[in-house]
Amino acid sequence: MLGIIVGLAQEARLAERYFPHAKIALSHAHEAGAKRAVASLKEAGVTELLSFGCAGGLDRALKPGTIQLADYVFVEGKKYPTSPALNARFGAGQAVIGGGVYHSPIMLDRAAEKAACFTRSQCSTVDMESGLVAQAGLPFAVLRVVCDDAGRDLPPAARDGLREGRIDIAALMGSLIRHPLQIGALISLGRDAAHARRVMERFLQKITS
Repeated sequence: MLGIIVGLAQEARLAERYFPHAKIALSHAHEAGAKRAVASLKEAGVTELLSFGCAGGLDRALKPGTIQLADYVFVEGKKYPTSPALNARFGAGQAVIGGGVYHSPIMLDRAAEKAACFTRSQCSTVDMESGLVAQAGLPFAVLRVVCDDAGRDLPPAARDGLREGRIDIAALMGSLIRHPLQIGALISLGRDAAHARRVMERFLQKITS
């Protein structure tokens, strides 16, 4: 039985559409939530895991919309290899990159932080769920799409506007009032994230048809 870990509610909806028989758990985009999500899926009896959704780029060569089917997850200096059998199921051989995913317990919202993580690990991307999936003791895969590139500082609203894995309009507006100069950067981020979701949906259509 497949269990899927996602960070955000919109990622959960996409996973439900293309993997209707899987168990899906939401981390709410923070590490404690990811721990609970992994535990709930194991308690439900899943036998394999997929870490799914958006990722931040660490490699400056990667643009938003790049899909990664990772070869390994990098957690606290250790590499956890993904399952070749699951990778084959989720699109190995398609137009995707491999490489590593760097696990971070917090959102990396500054380009300098991403650059430091890339130098330390040589991982292509970063997220907040894959490390806990990798340490769960079950066969696993990581299917992610780059939503923000490595050279970008995320606007404050990208962090402040999220509550429990969903966009909180009041919190978002509060961030915009406090930091009005971020509006352009937020629009650009939203455009790239929407593009990434469309690319991922087309990819899922291909591998599940």
